[in-house]
Amino acid sequence: MVHRVHTVAFQGVEVLDIEVQVQISSGLPAFHIVGLPDKAVGESRERVRAALHAIGLSLPAKRVTINLAPADVVKEGSHFDLPIALGILAGMGVLPGEELSHVIALGELSLDGSLRAISGVLPAAIAASAQNLGIICPHDTGAEAVWAGDLEVLAPQNLVELLNHYKGMQLLQRPEAVMTNDLVAKFDLAEVKGQETAKRALEIAAAGGHNMLMTGPPGSGKSMLAARLPGILPELTPKEALEVSMIHSIAGSLEDGKLLRHRPFRDPHHSASTPSIIGGGQKAKPGEISLAHRGVLFLDELPEFSRQTLEALRQPLETRRALVSRANYHVTFPAHFQLIAAMNPCRCGYADDPARACGRVPKCLRDYQAKISGPVFDRIDLHVDVPAVSAADLALPPARENSATVALRVDAARAKAAERFTHFGQEHLSCNAEADGDVLTQICTMTAEAQTLLLQITEKMKLSARGYHRVLRVARTIADLTHAADIDTTHIAEAAGYRRLHNLQMAA
Repeated sequence: MVHRVHTVAFQGVEVLDIEVQVQISSGLPAFHIVGLPDKAVGESRERVRAALHAIGLSLPAKRVTINLAPADVVKEGSHFDLPIALGILAGMGVLPGEELSHVIALGELSLDGSLRAISGVLPAAIAASAQNLGIICPHDTGAEAVWAGDLEVLAPQNLVELLNHYKGMQLLQRPEAVMTNDLVAKFDLAEVKGQETAKRALEIAAAGGHNMLMTGPPGSGKSMLAARLPGILPELTPKEALEVSMIHSIAGSLEDGKLLRHRPFRDPHHSASTPSIIGGGQKAKPGEISLAHRGVLFLDELPEFSRQTLEALRQPLETRRALVSRANYHVTFPAHFQLIAAMNPCRCGYADDPARACGRVPKCLRDYQAKISGPVFDRIDLHVDVPAVSAADLALPPARENSATVALRVDAARAKAAERFTHFGQEHLSCNAEADGDVLTQICTMTAEAQTLLLQITEKMKLSARGYHRVLRVARTIADLTHAADIDTTHIAEAAGYRRLHNLQMAA
């Protein structure tokens, strides 16, 4: 007789149904796992054997065959331990096989029979809920599974608790859903002295979801400004929170099963490899751009990142997803992030300061900025100079306008954009930076003077079609911040002021 237990495998953020088939038959004692298991799954034989021994049971002196169906899908991860153990317990008559047919089980077993936390419980629970099934998972991830909806969640700390629950000797309580409470911004814009132009650009970036590049000498406050962006961004909507938390669940970075409420802020070091930024690797894990989904990806010292990594960002910035292609799999990760980058004007950092510039200017500047290609520059909406802060600025008292004040204006601008998207039947859009094609034409109504000015700027600056549309999006956001229904010449002029071409920078 074959006993079956439902579990899952992960392919990117996609959940695949896997059936663990257990057959205990006559023959020489053996324990085989088939169905394309990886090394972690193959080693579950010893973990399951030791866990059963720890609770006073032993494998029958028979041939035990485990098949992970479908057999042509590679099975990766230690979460197959629990469904394999449950299937064997059902085959031994310790657990009712009929009860196990109504749940999805996943969890890693310790040698003492306890269950260890694993990644991917939230998407697995959502898949279980869609099939009207319950879920069995480790205690430490039970709170994560509850967010999937009204489904049965069993989160034992060990195998004994689960056995007692099914035998009616103990009742496992449904875990409580928990959310992170870290909604207070750690950093405030009021702490930044001077840099009014950069603060204005940061507000526009937050209101429209635009990409931004800050260029300035060391110590001018570029990293300070970037770190304060999350404090003026709107909170995640419930749908976005679930979407972001699923990615972090797959990556194993959800703390105590708490659903995320704040927008992610990722700031990888410039020595990070391309797979760590884009995603992939041996087991196809989400990269930094996916972990920054619906949030901010901050790349400090932009030219110090490898050219291959920067070029790999071009497609995700346009498509808002990361496609990882390998010989044996193709995985797509969501990657709807806001790129905020910072760089020095040259390697020494003082190309714009005649008193401190090195003797290699302007070659030093050209060589340093040439590490970033024109197409990458073209995908950045706001180019902002962040000059050195003067001693007079440092002596000023804290600014009156803090992050909370700016956040109110950002929320109002985003609400205005959302109302416009709803009017045109584009409710799936959340900010102006996402608008494209016919939608962009509909939402960017302009005065005749603004239209003429935009055409003149496009011709004079030799803007590409992408550059033209990005100026238009930024102008729409500036108009929203001023509560203007139509884009006028002042909005176009300010938006164009943030637009700089790669070859213009080289000539600077």
